Amino acid sequence: MVNSCRPASLQEALEIKNRIDAVPYAGGTDLMVENRKGVSYLFLNGLEELKQIREEEGHISIGSCVTFTQALESDLIHPLMKEAVSRIAAPAIRNTGTFGGNIGNGSAKADSVLILYVCGAKLRLASMEGERIIDIDHFYKGRKKLDLRPEELIVEILVPKKGLDNYYYKKVGGRNALAISRVSFAGLISIEDGRVENLAAAFGAVSDTVLRFRDLEAMITGKTIEEAKSVKESFLAAYEERMILTRGRVSAEYRKTVCMNLLKDFLEEKGI
Repeated sequence: MVNSCRPASLQEALEIKNRIDAVPYAGGTDLMVENRKGVSYLFLNGLEELKQIREEEGHISIGSCVTFTQALESDLIHPLMKEAVSRIAAPAIRNTGTFGGNIGNGSAKADSVLILYVCGAKLRLASMEGERIIDIDHFYKGRKKLDLRPEELIVEILVPKKGLDNYYYKKVGGRNALAISRVSFAGLISIEDGRVENLAAAFGAVSDTVLRFRDLEAMITGKTIEEAKSVKESFLAAYEERMILTRGRVSAEYRKTVCMNLLKDFLEEKGI
């Protein structure tokens, strides 16, 4: 027997989550295809407080129940995120699928999660004990393993406003928007007065979590363009060595080649 709870407010939802191990959902586009017996569900889609997109100092706040269609229609959502979520499944799925669900599913193939990684986004988690804010890359501990306590809910995603304009995004799949990614890649770079102020690169759908190596990014960050070019081969070799991919529908070797080609193309397109 399935038990479903429909809270009228976030406070009520947190009270329910504190009492029982209810599985939260909003759109249910992935969760509801499972046949799970004896599970209690917590329906959050009626909570307007989780369906808001707001501009705040330093970041854009995206409620966990914001749908992908809602994001595509918002002037506050950056084009990089829009490009990624526009390729999620079909319109019917984008109309109901949510950011919180995409994150909470725990999959490295989630299109929005790749962008959150490369942006350095944070999550706001809430429970009856209070709130905590955690970096997106610390939230993921492995495939389907999250730093989310049983009594907590994902309530908000905090996406930085700066440093996103000079971006690169590619999704490699069999059938474009309808495909599950075989490889996805996003890169960001900020160049001021001929110096690389920031560089970020993230790979999705190739391992148990999205891959981002901040220590390798530091090989280029802070350097002039000419200095960055001089260490480019060492930079690429370090990625080649570090990237250990899981086997999927296609071989790990093929996907690693695709990843390296995308990283090289990103650097060349951005003048490095």
